[in-house]
Amino acid sequence: MDEQALLGLNPNADADFRQRALAYFEQLKISQDAWQVCAEALAQSIYSDDHIKFFCFQVLEHQVKFKYSELTEVQQQLIRETLITWLQAQMLNPQPEKTFIRNKAAQVFALLFVTEYLTKWPKFFFDILSVVDLNPRGVDMYLRILMAVDAELVDRDVVHTSEASYFALTLEARRNTLLKDTMREQCIPSLVESWYQILQNYQYNNSELTCQCLEVVGAYVSWIDLSLIANERFINILLGHMSVEVLREEACDCLFEIVNKGMDPTDKTKLVESLCQVLQSAGLFSIDQEDDVDFLARFSKLVNGMGQALIASWTKLIKNGDMKSAQDTLQAIEAKVALMLQLLIHEDDDISSNIIGFCYDYLHILKQLSALSDQQKANVEAIMLAVMKKLTYDEEYNFENEGEDEAMFVEYRKQLKLLLDRLAQVSPELLLASVRRVFNTTLQNWQTTRFMEVEVAIRLLYMLAEALPVSHGAHFSGDVTKATALQDMMRTLVTSGVSAYQHTSVTLEFFETVVRYEKFFAVEPQHIPAVLMAFLDHRGLRHTSPKVRSRTAYLFSRFVKSLNKQMNPFIEDVLNRIQDLMELSPPENGYQTLLSSDDQLFIYETAGVLIVNSEYSAERKQVLMRNLLTPLMEKFKVLLEKLMMAQDEDRQMALADCLNHAVGFASRTSKAFSNKQTVKQCGCSEVYLDCLQTFLPALSCPLQKEVLRSGVRTFLHRMIICLEEEVLPFIPSASEHMLKDCEAKDLQEFIPLINQITAKFKTQVSPFLQQMFMPLLRAIFEVLLLPAEENDQSAALEKQMLRRSYFAFLQTVTGSGMSEVIANQGAENVERVLFTIIQGAVDYPDPIAQKTCFIILSKLVELWGGKDGPVGFADFVYKHIVPACFLAPLKQTFDLADAQTVLALSECAVTLKTIHLKRGPECIQYLQQEYLPSLQVAPEIIQEFCQALQQPDAKVFKNYLKV
Repeated sequence: MDEQALLGLNPNADADFRQRALAYFEQLKISQDAWQVCAEALAQSIYSDDHIKFFCFQVLEHQVKFKYSELTEVQQQLIRETLITWLQAQMLNPQPEKTFIRNKAAQVFALLFVTEYLTKWPKFFFDILSVVDLNPRGVDMYLRILMAVDAELVDRDVVHTSEASYFALTLEARRNTLLKDTMREQCIPSLVESWYQILQNYQYNNSELTCQCLEVVGAYVSWIDLSLIANERFINILLGHMSVEVLREEACDCLFEIVNKGMDPTDKTKLVESLCQVLQSAGLFSIDQEDDVDFLARFSKLVNGMGQALIASWTKLIKNGDMKSAQDTLQAIEAKVALMLQLLIHEDDDISSNIIGFCYDYLHILKQLSALSDQQKANVEAIMLAVMKKLTYDEEYNFENEGEDEAMFVEYRKQLKLLLDRLAQVSPELLLASVRRVFNTTLQNWQTTRFMEVEVAIRLLYMLAEALPVSHGAHFSGDVTKATALQDMMRTLVTSGVSAYQHTSVTLEFFETVVRYEKFFAVEPQHIPAVLMAFLDHRGLRHTSPKVRSRTAYLFSRFVKSLNKQMNPFIEDVLNRIQDLMELSPPENGYQTLLSSDDQLFIYETAGVLIVNSEYSAERKQVLMRNLLTPLMEKFKVLLEKLMMAQDEDRQMALADCLNHAVGFASRTSKAFSNKQTVKQCGCSEVYLDCLQTFLPALSCPLQKEVLRSGVRTFLHRMIICLEEEVLPFIPSASEHMLKDCEAKDLQEFIPLINQITAKFKTQVSPFLQQMFMPLLRAIFEVLLLPAEENDQSAALEKQMLRRSYFAFLQTVTGSGMSEVIANQGAENVERVLFTIIQGAVDYPDPIAQKTCFIILSKLVELWGGKDGPVGFADFVYKHIVPACFLAPLKQTFDLADAQTVLALSECAVTLKTIHLKRGPECIQYLQQEYLPSLQVAPEIIQEFCQALQQPDAKVFKNYLKV
């Protein structure tokens, strides 16, 4: 071997050595006989370095996996002997091999097994057993090989074949079935016997091997005859392990796999019941005496498995009409509920989480029963109380810096919510009554109650909204009992003073609940002032916690929007109180606003909504809107001047961000308007035109162009909706500035603006489009032709997105009935544009762009393809568009398994149909006599194709083309 290259296998080796080692590995993989050197090194223990041993196994693994069939009988025999020799050596070595080497060796054994067991090595397991006997190191390898074999045959997590076709997967599945069938016939009983011997021999003196063996039993039990394991001697030994601390977790998992095995429902019930009796008599059901939470988590999973297995049996028995057995199974299920409840209420969330499946399915059974017994009602109530208790935060929860434990609790809460929803389906009245009781008791004494109990009481009220669903949030009408209960609780919530509780979780839950039940304030509007004050003072937008302030800004916006009819009396007061929160924070004064710029967006939107939806006169609305926007405009002018003079890049960035925020805030206020009509009615057109004139000079600023352009572009999008044609005079100069020195991303974001203008104003903007059409295209082509690094993925993606935007622009122009914009660009330019569309349809493997290109071609054929179309276009149709319709689908990259490609093909069919529609028999004649024969298409196929094309129903041709 190349000793120098082997040095690079050490993880601490430098990059050059490592590179050399990798290259050497590739070299050995392709070499005809290099694997023999590795086999010899392993059989004779030539190397002591672990990384070299691992490397040798990797070379052998590659040989067995990919090149085994190329080997001679003698060479195949050599690999078998190498592995057996290596295995024998394991029992004599002074030190065991490292775990990663043993696992790799087991994988190579397993690969050899699946290749040779059915043909050349039927005694595979017997040969291994005869070598290892009961030697602990040998047994360790034997068990690892068994797990590796199971992973090859059964483990569904392993993707066995890269880019595996359905055929290859089917072949592999058949091979695996045949291997398992043969093993069941020839060796499984012997293997099971060996497992029993290992468990008996090592259970008291080698816990590691015993646990490994239990893992093997658990893995194999899913596909071997269950009676080999589910019998007295095996179950007794497993139950014995349940009381041995180092073995019981693995024994638990093994029993879980036994219970999980698919079988006849009556037999399953008997198996689970016999297991339960033995576990109970062994004292394992006394949860309160157990303090090992890791074991209890596994035990909870086992009880969950038993419960769900019984429920699955009950469902099958009911379906089969076997009522007697179903009743027996239901009794067995009911008998486990007390244990389930003990685990559900356990203070450790993992233990509780593991039993939720059983609990959920049990409630599903109760939902199906016509009437509940007293015991079942008591069970429902007990589950409800358990869920309420378990929803509670613990003392350790870190609200300011949420980590992994907190994330796990949030997920656990989601599981509990599903249980609560299921409880509501079983007994909505009971759920409502229970929540009401907990809620009222807690809120009566909230000042002296711990935060987690107050939070959960409000949380339960919040959760009722989804647990007891109604349409459009109408919780306060309809069912009187429910409406009254919810109304009472909401009244208590907003009058109890609990919004002043000094804990962020309670504060947030208060605001979330108030917003979720906003319809309550339509019924009792007298509470609106108190809730508004909570939003506006230190409890909400001025809270000490940034997290609370941020969430409240969003919720406040929702609250105001949903109650706009009831907000009128408070508008000016609210606007005055939020004024300081809307301060634009310039970078130089060091003053930090209470809210981030993202949060301020919600406040500006809220202010806009308050003004626009008010009952004030248009004059008053105009004054208020001007008061809101003038400070932004004034600040903008000052900051823009400062930016022009700023030298330091960090300062430039800070100023540009601040300018961008100002434009963003102004944009956001306009969200209250749906169209020009509402802007006019409020008398606000003028103030937005002023904003436009204030913001547009930023486009000519040579510094921080990307940030400034992005903000102004967004504002223009909004103004096209709000001011409509009043914006048009500003568009040409804005466009000219935005096309200067632009990059792919700038253009990509600019084109949607032009598309919006084109689609909205159509012929009104035709002169402008004709004027800026070629400057825009030149800017696009310039960026697309820029050389890029071969491996620069992001540059390639940017170009692809720009290409899509370019074609989307052409689609908008042609689709808005303005093909003259293209036609008037002069023959040379028109030709260049047409060729880019053909190129987009055929050459680029991007189905989204291809689809757009065929839509454009169809439209152009429809507009220009008739007898009176532009000179030379008919020629272009036959020379370029018709071939494109065939060349695109014939490309190897045209993958009909991809949904976008199917859509592209559909548009390609439409293009051909449109050509036929416009050119008539001439088109068919060209296809039959010239084009298709030039592609060597058989005459009968040509005939068939032309017939399909002439069908009046377009679907017929689309389907034909797909096939």
